[in-house]
Order: sequence, then structure tokens, then C-alpha cells
Amino acid sequence: QVHLVESGGGSVQAGGSLRLSCAPSVYTNNRNLGVLGGWFRQAPGKEREWVASIGGGTTYVASSVKGRFTISQDNAKNALYLQMNSLRPEDTGIYYCARGPAYGGDWSRPTLYNYWGQGTQVTVSS
Repeated sequence: QVHLVESGGGSVQAGGSLRLSCAPSVYTNNRNLGVLGGWFRQAPGKEREWVASIGGGTTYVASSVKGRFTISQDNAKNALYLQMNSLRPEDTGIYYCARGPAYGGDWSRPTLYNYWGQGTQVTVSS
């Protein structure tokens, strides 16, 4: 079963913007899947890399996207968002959202998250 569903991906030219959304799937009956939220991405031929995390009002973003990407959430909707501005070709990849049960540990590690979406494709052309 898919617990999270991403949306908002697409194809844009360099310098453009996209806003990704992540919501619980119908299988979760809208229950809260965890207090920690994160976005990861995977480019073709590369390993999955951490992009940003949010929890308890604190946010962290990877240095490669700092100043361009913003993570946020709507607790009432159990939703996560990733606003991506000034997109670059190297931002191309499949973007995954994830939820984890606790704040402890290194938020950039995928092992902290136990619910994942199937991903949404982001393609940035030069």
C-alpha cells in the first residue's frame, strides 16, 4: 500500500518554479503518519539524496538547494510541501516525500522515515 502521494511535478525550464505537494493516501484514512517530514530526490544513475526536512517548526535544507527550495507543512491536512524556485538542470529527478515517527537522529538519513510516496518526476531543461 502507498501511504503518501506526491503531486506537482512536471517539466520546466531553468529558472522556473514548481511546488510539490504530499498528502496521505486514502489507505491511511488521513491518520497522522509522523511528526517528521522530508523530501528526497533521485537523479538517473545516482543514489537517493536528501533535500529537506521539517519537524516541530524547524526546517533544514540541503546546501545544494539552500536559498532556492522551501519546505513547509499544513498540519490540519497532514500535508507536506516543497516550493522550488530558480530550478536548475541538476535538480532533475524523481522527488519523494516521506514521514517519520520521531525527531531524534540525523534527519537526512532515509532510515528515519518509515512512510514513503511513489515519487513525482521533475525535469528541468536548460
